[in-house]
Amino acid sequence: MDTYGLIGYPLKHSFSKKFFTEKFEKEGIDAEYLNFEIEDISQFTDIIRNYPNLKGLNVTIPYKEKIIPYLDGLDKGAESIGAVNVVKVIRDKNNAIRLIGYNSDIIGFQESIRPLINTAIHKKALILGTGGASKAVKGALDALGIEWIYVSRTPSEGQLSYSNIDSHVMKEYSVIVNTSPLGTFPDVDNAPDIPYTLLTDKHLLFDLVYNPAETKFLRLGKENKASIKNGAQMLELQAVAAWKIWNE
Repeated sequence: MDTYGLIGYPLKHSFSKKFFTEKFEKEGIDAEYLNFEIEDISQFTDIIRNYPNLKGLNVTIPYKEKIIPYLDGLDKGAESIGAVNVVKVIRDKNNAIRLIGYNSDIIGFQESIRPLINTAIHKKALILGTGGASKAVKGALDALGIEWIYVSRTPSEGQLSYSNIDSHVMKEYSVIVNTSPLGTFPDVDNAPDIPYTLLTDKHLLFDLVYNPAETKFLRLGKENKASIKNGAQMLELQAVAAWKIWNE
């Protein structure tokens, strides 16, 4: 039986495990999908050693960047983004192992948000958060021709702080993407600290969080007439892309 899995910490709710377990059952695939909740990325090597039938892994918060030094190579997309959410485990005839990192988040986000983009209105985006997922969003926005800027609680040079987001910024940046885990169940009463009352029907809010389906961030956006979308379709699209990577 082949093994696949997800590494991250904490793993409060795993879309991937549910998605792949149902896929294996429906399609009669002799495989299992396991959650590997590891407190430190150094435990990644134990997973590789202890699961000889492991063919691939998904990677989530907080290891999308931390895993890179443990890999033998990156595909072009993951290398340009600087973050990995898919690891392909390649074994040769002598059972020597090579670990290659990919990023399917960029595919999932780009194809999920594309139908909502109005090129006459949506020219600039605020990316809330600067973690590994934000890098895939950045890459997708580049591909879509949308300018972007990071927003962080501890901004570096060239980034905005939340206190910088005023009426001028809100008017200029009509796409707002939450790449942080803020608002994920059970933390449902929290949302990124932006001036929601300055939103209009020209704004598009996208939340990578999918549990709950309507986060506080999205609810406040809807209440102020913005278009909204959560990360459920993005996750499904990136999962399909991951399966293709593992088995191509």
